Amino acid sequence: MFFSGMGYREKTVLVTGAGGFIGSCLAERLAAEGAHVRAFLRYNSQGSKGWLAETTPEIAANIEIVWGDLKDPDAVRQAVRGADIVFHLGALIAIPFSYQNPTDFFQTNVLGTLHVANACREFGVERLVHTSTSEVYGTAQQVPMTEAHPQTAQSPYSASKIGADRVVESYIHSYDLPAVILRPFNTYGPRQSERAVIPTIIRQALSADALRLGSVHPTRDFTYVDDTVSAFCAAGLAEKLSGRTVHFGTGRETSIGQVAEIVCKLSGRELPVELDDVRVRPAASEVDRLLCDPTVFRRLTGWLAEVTIEDGLQRVYDYHKAHPIPAGRREFVI
Repeated sequence: MFFSGMGYREKTVLVTGAGGFIGSCLAERLAAEGAHVRAFLRYNSQGSKGWLAETTPEIAANIEIVWGDLKDPDAVRQAVRGADIVFHLGALIAIPFSYQNPTDFFQTNVLGTLHVANACREFGVERLVHTSTSEVYGTAQQVPMTEAHPQTAQSPYSASKIGADRVVESYIHSYDLPAVILRPFNTYGPRQSERAVIPTIIRQALSADALRLGSVHPTRDFTYVDDTVSAFCAAGLAEKLSGRTVHFGTGRETSIGQVAEIVCKLSGRELPVELDDVRVRPAASEVDRLLCDPTVFRRLTGWLAEVTIEDGLQRVYDYHKAHPIPAGRREFVI
């Protein structure tokens, strides 16, 4: 793996969204490499640390929990103060909910990013790595997709992320903010929300008599979470990335139907696919195809995805098999 972690030793690193899927994995990787990690978590009545609640004591000793809300500029300022590097992953990301409550998505994703950018500028951080998403491109107009691909806001979520990207871009140009806009394609792995398509397919393969899916033809460039974390770590240190917008992925396209076929083979079961009539996304909002051209990111960092979709699905399948779904929990249709 390209990333060794030595460059983060003894540095103070802030990770917003550190209780989530990718954020928790990133926080743990950095802490394991000797960084002092400050984990910014949204306060809640349960005091839940999200996935960081499962961190081993040895790793947790290097993680400081900071409670707050991205919409609160004072809380963000206190979190950023004294940080050398900031990884901004905190965001609302559940696309179906963005149709129901777009205001909250814009307030959290755009205004929250503005607060992070202002604090990074005020306290002179060495590097801000702002997390974008391949959803800003909409359905591929040409493949593979380079950073020059047109952007199309096909959901309120994607529009909010485009807005957040523009905030950081403007601060790069206006205030010389040392930032990188990092755009992952579709990450998957253990800890991912069961609303996502891969956990949904695996859970159904383990317990149901059929795979109920909204659609099987859309394709994605799926990147295993360990590779995604390595990409973030590379982006935090690579000098040539400062001021740039870059994306990363495997460069391999896999359809939802193909994922279902692989998972069925892993389970040893032949399951029919039943298409659900109730669409989670409005028809005009569906992103049908995403395929990354990671050439720029590879050239500037040396990063390369190492986990194939087959190996990654095996790991996720084994994880879910070892963590049975509690009785009565709702299944999700994507």
